[in-house]
Amino acid sequence: MCLQVLNAAHLATVKPAPTIHVAKLLRILGVIETESEAKTETWPRLYLDDWSATQTTLHRWMQIVGKTRLALSPMQNHWWHVALYVTARGLTTSPIPTGRAAFEAEFDFIDHTLLIRTSEGETGIVPLVPRTVADFYADYMSVLRSLGIDVRIRPVPSEMSDTMPFAEDRVHASYDGDAVQRCWHVLVHADRALKEFRGRFLGKSSPSHFWWGGFDISCTRFSGRRAPPHPGGIPNLADYVTREAYSHECISAGWWPGTVGSPVAEPAFYAYAYPEPAGCDVAPIKPATAYYHPTMHEWILPYESVRTSATPERDLKEFLQSTYEAAADLGKWDRAALEREPLR
Repeated sequence: MCLQVLNAAHLATVKPAPTIHVAKLLRILGVIETESEAKTETWPRLYLDDWSATQTTLHRWMQIVGKTRLALSPMQNHWWHVALYVTARGLTTSPIPTGRAAFEAEFDFIDHTLLIRTSEGETGIVPLVPRTVADFYADYMSVLRSLGIDVRIRPVPSEMSDTMPFAEDRVHASYDGDAVQRCWHVLVHADRALKEFRGRFLGKSSPSHFWWGGFDISCTRFSGRRAPPHPGGIPNLADYVTREAYSHECISAGWWPGTVGSPVAEPAFYAYAYPEPAGCDVAPIKPATAYYHPTMHEWILPYESVRTSATPERDLKEFLQSTYEAAADLGKWDRAALEREPLR
């Protein structure tokens, strides 16, 4: 397309053009051919096989930054003090106290940088480019030291079978910026849906937050009753961590990109209850593309089915609500006391 440059005098005589939605413009230009494609334009394609190497590398980078928050932030119930949060540009730690001041680290997936800002006005940058975990770790720690931030972390991956120390990892070195942006766009969708879903609940509920251990975003509701001790057994994660995380009855929902070799090797929304009441495996849920996974003991809604649906937002809302209702009813939660009446 040729764009003509107009001078200021001419522009003053031109009436403003009507606003055209991006999807409509793409249809006009022939980039998106059908109305169905236009509806999924904002829900990006994300196939695990296309970016698994990048996801594996990025997962470890996020663990390095997340472990920094774990080391310096005061303890909160259920480990809520260690998670990351979706922003308009990526994911952030939120402010981390350092004693005399505070700093935050934000993965900026638009400019592809890890931006570290202090409350004293100093800034440090770690580029997000194809590089080994070892190089990223060394660069990140060097930037922290240059900002006067002293931190010690356990420098090995958590919740993974591979425990190669970060400083020695020269195996994982992929970074596909386009794929990372698409993953972040999905997180933006999921974050919005989880925040809206959380607003209907009056009981104790977590924020919508991103867990760098499992590389997933979730929101968790609680009944208020104590839960039996969690059995643990997650690779390279102490059992006391899961027992704190699941100290009380809960129903959790979220999204993750899947993991190669796992029972769910594709991006998917999920929901589950702990402890799991009898009957979840046969409980009716919506939409029709959702199902119960007997190995994971979770309800699964494939992301691709949402992305290609004519009503993606409605499908996701139905999944969140129907799985919550199934688990809450089977678990005999006091729903009348825990739920907000519909707002007018």
